[in-house]
Amino acid sequence: MASHCELWLPKKKRFCANPPLADSQFCGNHTQRSDSKWILCPIDPSHSVLEENLDSHLSRCPLLKQTQSLTSQPFYQRGINGGREDEEEEENAACKDSIFTSEMKRNAVYAMSAPKFLELIAKIKSVHSSICSKIPESYKIPEACSIWTKTQFDRKVPYQEKHALQQASILGNLEDFGVLKKSGFTCDAIGDSNGELEKDSDISTVVEFGAGRGYLTQMLADCYGIKKVLLVERKSYKLKADRSLRQKESLVLERLRIDIEDLNLNAVESLQGVAYMAIGKHLCGPATDMTLRCCINEHCDGHTSEAATGYLRGLAIATCCHHLCQWKSYINKKYIYDMGLGKEDFNAITWFTSWAVDADHGSELSAVDSSAQFEIVRRSEKKEVVGMESELLSGVGDIVRNMEAIDRAVLGFMCKDIIDIGRLMWVKQQRLVKSELVKYVPLCVSPENRLLLATTMIN
Repeated sequence: MASHCELWLPKKKRFCANPPLADSQFCGNHTQRSDSKWILCPIDPSHSVLEENLDSHLSRCPLLKQTQSLTSQPFYQRGINGGREDEEEEENAACKDSIFTSEMKRNAVYAMSAPKFLELIAKIKSVHSSICSKIPESYKIPEACSIWTKTQFDRKVPYQEKHALQQASILGNLEDFGVLKKSGFTCDAIGDSNGELEKDSDISTVVEFGAGRGYLTQMLADCYGIKKVLLVERKSYKLKADRSLRQKESLVLERLRIDIEDLNLNAVESLQGVAYMAIGKHLCGPATDMTLRCCINEHCDGHTSEAATGYLRGLAIATCCHHLCQWKSYINKKYIYDMGLGKEDFNAITWFTSWAVDADHGSELSAVDSSAQFEIVRRSEKKEVVGMESELLSGVGDIVRNMEAIDRAVLGFMCKDIIDIGRLMWVKQQRLVKSELVKYVPLCVSPENRLLLATTMIN
C-alpha cells in the first residue's frame, strides 16, 4: 500500500503528501466518488458533506453544541426577523429559505431582452428623480471622539483611519440627532415594564448589530459614558474589542453569537425594562432590514405592537452590500410595488448596486459637485441610450460593456438610494419622532456612506 496519496499535483510538481484511505490509492480529499452527492450541512450551511455520511456527520458537526445551546435560549426564535415572500410566491416556492445569489441576479439581468433592460434603466432613473431627493451630507467628527481621530488611544488596539472616521461620524450624527450627549447617552423619563416612570436619566445601554470585532462600541465606550453593551454577531472573530471593554469597571458587556434573523430582542433578559440605542456599521444587505424588524418589532405579521418600540431610544445603521439584499427580507415591498416595480426588478436593482463599488470611483465622483453629479450622468446616459436604441438587436451583455464605468457607478448609487429610501419611508411610517438618511462620510473614505438615523425621543 502506498504511503501517500497517489494524486499528482501539477503546480507543486509532486504527489499529495496526505496518507491514503484504507483500500484506496487516494486520501480523503482526493478520493474519487463520482456516484456520491455533496449536500449542504443542515447545521452549518457554510460547509458540505457527502449525503451518505450525513447521519454520522450530524452527530459530530463542530457547530452542533453551539447550535443546541443557542436554540435553547429564550431569545432564539428561528426566522422571526427574516420577512416573508408574497403569499402567492410563498405557496409556489420550492424552498422558502433559498437565497437569490448575485450570480442568479446577474443571469436574470443578462437574460432580459434589450428593450426590457433599457426600459428598466429608464424606470430606475424616473423613480430616483421623483423619490430620491438629494441626500444631505453630514460629515460629523465630534470633539468627544478626538482621542480616536487624533490617535491618542492605546496603540495596541487595531486602528485604520478610514474606519475611525466612519465610526466617529456615526457617533457624531447621533450626537447631532440629540441621542448622544457629551456626558453620555441620555433619554427622557420612560415607563418600565410595570408602567412606572424610571427617573434615572443616566441609563445608557447600547446594542450593536453585526458587531464584528466591536470597535464601533469600543469608540463609543471610550468617548461617551455608557454602562451596558450588547454585541450581536453571528460569526466568531479574533482581535475583538471585548477584552478592552471588559477592563472598564463600570461597563457590563454581553455578546450574543446569533444571526439577527433569529433574535427576539424583547426576550433578552438583560434588556428587560431598559432603554437602549441600536447601532450598526456596515450591516450587509438583508441584515439592515432584519435589524429594523428586530428593533421596531414589525416581524412578519405587518403589525407594530406598542411594546416593540417602548425602549428603543435611538438608531443609527450604516447600510452596506446592497447587492446581497433579498426580496423576502426587504422591509418595504409596498414601496417597491407603488413605484411600479416588482420582485424581478428589485433583484436587478440590487445587482446594479454592485457597480457603485466594483472599482475606486471615489475620486471620479468627488471631482464632480454632488448636486450636479446625477444631472451630468443623466445627460451622458441619454446620449448613450439613444445609441443603444439603434442597436436593440444587441444583447444586454453588449449594452453593459458599452457603458462607461462612471455611468455604471452612478446608476449603482441610484439603486442604492432607491433601496435605502424605501427603508427610510418604512421607518417614517412607524411611531418614531424623527428619522433621516444622510451621507455620513465622503466617497473617498467609503462608497458605502449611507446612514439611517431614527429617534423616539423628543428633544
